[in-house]
Amino acid sequence: MKNLVSMQDLSIDEISIILERAEMLKRFGIRELPKKYFVSNLFFEPSTRTKMSFEMAERKLGLETIPFDAGFSSALKGESLYDTLRTLEEIGLDAVVIRHPEERYYEGLIGKTNMAIINGGDGSGQHPSQSLLDLFTIKEEFGRFHGLNVLIAGDIAHSRVAKSNAAALTKLGANVTFLGPSEWAGEFPSVNDWDGMLDTSDVIMLLRVQNERHDGTTKFTKEEYHERFGLTVERERKMKPGSIIMHPAPVNRDVEIAGSLVECERSRIYKQVENGVYIRAAILETVLHKEESAWENSSKVHTY
Repeated sequence: MKNLVSMQDLSIDEISIILERAEMLKRFGIRELPKKYFVSNLFFEPSTRTKMSFEMAERKLGLETIPFDAGFSSALKGESLYDTLRTLEEIGLDAVVIRHPEERYYEGLIGKTNMAIINGGDGSGQHPSQSLLDLFTIKEEFGRFHGLNVLIAGDIAHSRVAKSNAAALTKLGANVTFLGPSEWAGEFPSVNDWDGMLDTSDVIMLLRVQNERHDGTTKFTKEEYHERFGLTVERERKMKPGSIIMHPAPVNRDVEIAGSLVECERSRIYKQVENGVYIRAAILETVLHKEESAWENSSKVHTY
């Protein structure tokens, strides 16, 4: 795998390889690669979890991380993303992690640089590393995907997490349902109430309300949204035994989820953050150090 830009591009075997590698790294620890690689994180949108966990993974792998600040880059002078990447390639970088507000920004870049491109999120498009850490968290919990009932609830149309997970989970055999306001459903058929959802869902995956991507015309107050579409304390009590709560964060407490549930027994929200480091280390190993990754060439047939 040369690049990682979309979950739609990954096969079941490629997903399996990354999940298995992350499991090994979590079990035995992340070790420095025997060869020196140079990487940079190009974040043109704010980020805490994705940016910091990539940086942690890079340091644990012994990679040399070259700082990049979009607010002080030549992008402010009108330099194209392509020219920025060509510059970084000539300087000597091996890989870049990019978060960009433009959906599918990578389509004009793949094949035009020898650097590995890892998509750290493109607008409302895709977020493959978040999807993979979500899959890893679900697999740790249930040991499988096939037949699981996963409810994705919230601001679906504006969520790259929803789109990435919908593609991956469906591919892996899970049953995916969407819940939220009809005007935020986007391309996905959705239900707009919780009836019949709580006692049948193995995973309830909540999404942040992305006010920054709205046109300012939302009809919901925070209280109204929480009452209609949020996971309240009362709803959590009706959830299926053994089911879990997930959220890609940042969390709007008492909007999409009651504040007291963020760290409740069912919650895996901070487990997702922990797993992000292992998944991102596995991604970096996969795209950078293929010659040492015999596990990548496994012919094992994976079933979930």
